Amino acid sequence: MSGGKMDLSVQLGRLSLCNPILTASGTFGYAREMEGLVDFSRLGGILPKTVTKAPRPGNTPWRTVETACGLLNSIGLDNDGIDAFIEYHLPYLRELPTAIIVSIAGRNHDEFVAMAAQLDGRPGVAAVELNVSCPNVAHGVDFGADASMCGRLVEACRKATSLPIIAKLTPNVTNIGTIAKAAEEGGADAISLINTVLGMAIDWRKRRPMLGNVMGGLSGPAIKPIALRCVYQVAQVVKTPLIGIGGIATIDDVMEYFVAGATAVQVGTSNYYDPTVTMKLVEALPAALREAGVNRVHEIAGTLQTGSN
Repeated sequence: MSGGKMDLSVQLGRLSLCNPILTASGTFGYAREMEGLVDFSRLGGILPKTVTKAPRPGNTPWRTVETACGLLNSIGLDNDGIDAFIEYHLPYLRELPTAIIVSIAGRNHDEFVAMAAQLDGRPGVAAVELNVSCPNVAHGVDFGADASMCGRLVEACRKATSLPIIAKLTPNVTNIGTIAKAAEEGGADAISLINTVLGMAIDWRKRRPMLGNVMGGLSGPAIKPIALRCVYQVAQVVKTPLIGIGGIATIDDVMEYFVAGATAVQVGTSNYYDPTVTMKLVEALPAALREAGVNRVHEIAGTLQTGSN
């Protein structure tokens, strides 16, 4: 059993975090909405809602549909654009006592690079996450589905900003390992796995899709087995730190991601039905690490044993 001092800090390339529990982009608003429920100083980091170069109205309703074990969403990256984010949201966010990782999505290569450059040197921005994996917009997964495009994009953004770069990948590909390897070779400090899984819901009586955009991204408990698989597969082919995302609601979920190969996690859908879930996870983490016989997360990351006993 572990007997030393517990250290919850984690290192994701050049990004240092006080602990590995983060909030996933799109599920935590711009943090203002949660300030009465969450002690931000106890979070490893916050990823506000993804921002784009120009304002986006988002997709037509319905935008969300509950499923048996999760949530389908087709928000369509509804936001006021990066200029408005920097003017109205960042002043609030940069005063929070935790790392702010800005999620960006471009319609093309040049927009990604321009936004990465625009955020460079901004006080309060700890890192940039490249959302190359949103299934709810045209061209949303292009850069996360083509290894060469992904690698070139990460490399160009790395040159455009001194901030740490995180690449958020999609599971909607044949071989996620090749995409992750390209992101690593492009210079990503960390890789987030996974964004939502493409799905749909149908009202058979009306013979109509329930989402206004027909298809959307499935999140929540239903996708955890897929996300764990992706983390494990990617951990076999890259040395870059991984961030696990998908169906995290309990400390057991968190520890499963660590054992599979992640060094940090992002909590998403469970924020909707339990806004204090991240606080519970942070509180439970030390005891779980002690039970595992380790003092730090990196000591358990990627320790899954798949051979015979």
